[in-house]
Amino acid sequence: MKRTLYLKILLGYLLFGILGFLTIATFTSHQSMKYMEQKEANDLYRESTLIATTYATNYYNKNITLEDLQQQLNALDSYLSAQIWIVNTQGDILVNSRENVDMNHLARIEGLDITDFGSRYYGRGTFYDFFSQEQLSVFSQITINYKVNGYVFIHKPMSQILSYHDGLLNISYLTLLILFFAALILLALFTFTIYLPVRRITKGADAYAEGDFNYKIKIHSNDEIGYLAASFNYMANELNTLEDDQRKFVSNVSHDFRSPLTSIKGYIEAMLDGTIPVEMQEKYLNIILFETERLTKLTRSILELNKYGAHGAMLDRSDFDINHTIKMTALTFEGICKEKRISFHLILTGQKLFVTADMTKIQQVIYNLIDNAIKFSRHDSEITIETTAKNEKVFISVKDTGIGIPKDSLNKIWERFYKTDLSRGKDKKGTGLGLAIVKEIIQAHDENINVISTEGVGTEFIFTLPLSQNGSDL
Repeated sequence: MKRTLYLKILLGYLLFGILGFLTIATFTSHQSMKYMEQKEANDLYRESTLIATTYATNYYNKNITLEDLQQQLNALDSYLSAQIWIVNTQGDILVNSRENVDMNHLARIEGLDITDFGSRYYGRGTFYDFFSQEQLSVFSQITINYKVNGYVFIHKPMSQILSYHDGLLNISYLTLLILFFAALILLALFTFTIYLPVRRITKGADAYAEGDFNYKIKIHSNDEIGYLAASFNYMANELNTLEDDQRKFVSNVSHDFRSPLTSIKGYIEAMLDGTIPVEMQEKYLNIILFETERLTKLTRSILELNKYGAHGAMLDRSDFDINHTIKMTALTFEGICKEKRISFHLILTGQKLFVTADMTKIQQVIYNLIDNAIKFSRHDSEITIETTAKNEKVFISVKDTGIGIPKDSLNKIWERFYKTDLSRGKDKKGTGLGLAIVKEIIQAHDENINVISTEGVGTEFIFTLPLSQNGSDL
């Protein structure tokens, strides 16, 4: 598997830095310059309007002298860092804040046309080639008695605005650099807390795929990654156990099929070659019939179990009397119970107790549980079957006083073909599928079954069924 996740993250990190730089260098630079130019023009326009309505008007009305006007404009020049002109309508510069004007030799702005500014009150350029550097030039009209007598021009070098703009851009670049290093810290944090643990989990998954279930993923964090690693380790342990169980399963199936087939083959060959005389053949034919029935039962159980898949079995649900079903099923064991001197103790709630389920399959559950109880019960013992109605459920219990189930086998008795060591040799007819079928049927009904057992004391199986909504005759 190609390990490209981290490479993608690194490329994304670098792309973030490059796009951030390009964004500041283009969009941010352009927008900030546009904003600063507009703001500076507005500020200068307010100043030019103030000069036009006060100082310049007073000068034209001869309320102040040229020297006074020059001093006031010089002070404003220092404050604004901008050159201030007062120009008449012919384009002659009457006052210049940067130098004294010779009234006999006035400098003239050739080609001055105020309409060149268009609808705006400012412009950028060398102002009719009066300056060697680009200026931001703002003007206001000097109006006296509704007549334009001149203009106030304020010129500020664009280099000053650009210098301020570059300072702001430098701050933006520094901010981007800080963010870039902060992202680097996050990347390092991601590497150690997410990426490296995921790589360990991926390595573990590869090991499990190759069949190495002893590989342990060493992650001990108390978060989702740690939980995932713990789940993988648990899964590997279960798969390792399952592999052992599968070997036992194959061994059990091979034994259960091989033993009767070997017996059948041996007895038939003995009869064919005359080893077994004719007068003894009936005895051995009965043995062959017994082994054939055993194989038939095993095959039938496997086919029955295969009906229950991931989607469960098709159920024919109906309302029926569970007490009556238990009584009729118990009667089928009358012969073997007499042989082993085993009695039934029925503790049934009411004369009738109706449940909603598949009657045929529930009858099979009860049959398998009673058969299992008889198989492991001692002679002269008792099997107790009890029904109890509680909270819209009916609890059915099948309890024996037999040999019990070892504690380490309780969780495995539901597995197919599983047989406890205590069961071997007790009943050669056993297939190891009875309890597996029982659990599949109960789960198909969306109900539960539990087992309580103590070695040497006995075993109790308890399962639930839904109480019929039509009521029960208690």
